[in-house]
Amino acid sequence: MGPVDREESRKVRTLKRAAAGAIPVITGYMVLGVAFGVLLRDAGYGILWALLMSCLIYAGSLQFVLIPLMTGGVSILSAALVSFLVNARHLFYGISMLVRYRDMGRAKPYLIFSLTDETYALVCGGAPEGTDEKLYFLLVSLIDQSAWVLGSLLGCALGAVLPFDTAGIDFAMTALFIVIFTEQVLTAKDRFPAAAGIGLSLLCLLIFGKEAFLIPSMALIFGVLTARGAWEERKRKEAEGP
Repeated sequence: MGPVDREESRKVRTLKRAAAGAIPVITGYMVLGVAFGVLLRDAGYGILWALLMSCLIYAGSLQFVLIPLMTGGVSILSAALVSFLVNARHLFYGISMLVRYRDMGRAKPYLIFSLTDETYALVCGGAPEGTDEKLYFLLVSLIDQSAWVLGSLLGCALGAVLPFDTAGIDFAMTALFIVIFTEQVLTAKDRFPAAAGIGLSLLCLLIFGKEAFLIPSMALIFGVLTARGAWEERKRKEAEGP
């Protein structure tokens, strides 16, 4: 097999691994996208709104939150503040991916934009062995967003012709995150990050209350994991010796 054939084989393998790894997210995003589309249609907004919001905003929890904000006539400043608070956790996602995404070239802006909770869960551990890392990150991001866009369009279309009881449907995003988190905990070799996340979040919830615990807890989690990473790196260097 020549170099060209090997490269093509590697790209095919990367596509297969990206698609297989994204299956849980695809399934969840299709369901959640439909839920979002139904709620959006129920609020009086058409399929063009679903397309624009899912392509340009692409933030599941924020999109759900924006529906009552849009129908309630809040100011742009209030909407911007809510958007920042809801998505502030992505600042920490981005910081943790700075090194991994530094050589991504033209794809870098899109990879940063498309770093949702679930996509982050798939890419934070790196690409599978034997795959093209850059292509893997890009494919996972594109596949995940495509599923979300398709689901939201389908939900908006169905909401126009079928009656839906939308009570409780906005809990779907929370349910997906719990499922993905549980799967990550069960399959991870190192459960310290999960334990730190749960423990520090509960601590901040007790101290700051449910309205203000998110930012402090994310800051603490980032600080603890960064410190632990530095400590492990120092221990590794000491073990290797001069």
